[in-house]
Amino acid sequence: MKAKKILLFALAVFGISLVANAQRGVRIGYIDMEYILENVPEYKESEIQLEGKVQRWKSDIEKKQKAIDQMKLNLANERVLLTKELIEEREEEIQILEDEMLKYQQDRFGPNGDLMIQKRQLVQPIQDQVFNIVQEIAVNRKYDFIFDKSADIVMLFAAERNDISDQVVRSINRAAKREEATNKREKKEIEKREELTEEEEEAVTEREEAIEEKKNERERIMEERRRVRDSVREAKRIEFEERRKRLLEERQAKRDSTLKARSGGNAPPPDGGNGNGGL
Repeated sequence: MKAKKILLFALAVFGISLVANAQRGVRIGYIDMEYILENVPEYKESEIQLEGKVQRWKSDIEKKQKAIDQMKLNLANERVLLTKELIEEREEEIQILEDEMLKYQQDRFGPNGDLMIQKRQLVQPIQDQVFNIVQEIAVNRKYDFIFDKSADIVMLFAAERNDISDQVVRSINRAAKREEATNKREKKEIEKREELTEEEEEAVTEREEAIEEKKNERERIMEERRRVRDSVREAKRIEFEERRKRLLEERQAKRDSTLKARSGGNAPPPDGGNGNGGL
């Protein structure tokens, strides 16, 4: 069924293209929604928060499962000591907890669970924004068709020059910056940027990327210099500590030698050592 729809879609596009091509060249572009989502900061932040919730839900399910497994183990060990009524009561309690756990799991990860709902809530605003931006780009840049590469449409080949995903990402990020802009100058800069043609926008983006690359290179060089400087300082510190330790040891050795010499000079002579020959 899906293949049939794709075939019909392709035939429709081909037919329209033939008609339009008789009058002028057909301009076709495409976007990659997955790429766009990965490059929208707000989406990434929300995705991280959602992942945190998912991990908590999984942890809750694991705890419930461990508790149930322990109850089953206890029942197996104590079964011979329990009456039939107590066994049935325990089994019923375990079944209730299993049903509750499965319901919790379904409520969180089922087709209509919290995860799917919150994913839709997370993606929907971005998709709406992308739709509006694509309409605007199509009108301003005179595109005849714009497809989503990540959708079910089979694209056997797509030239990179027809990919407008980066334009969409830039528009989304500019809209976010516009909302965050705190003064007229920032807003004016953003509005001025929006008036650029596609070629001018690409040129400005390339300049910004080159500036950012130079900035990163400077930071890398400065970091390397700091590392070398810290390494030299550490080597000097170690050398100073070793020299200081050596001097202290030498000084202590001299002091010990002096004390030993003084102690040896003042020692009383041995018996019979007064020079009188015992007379």
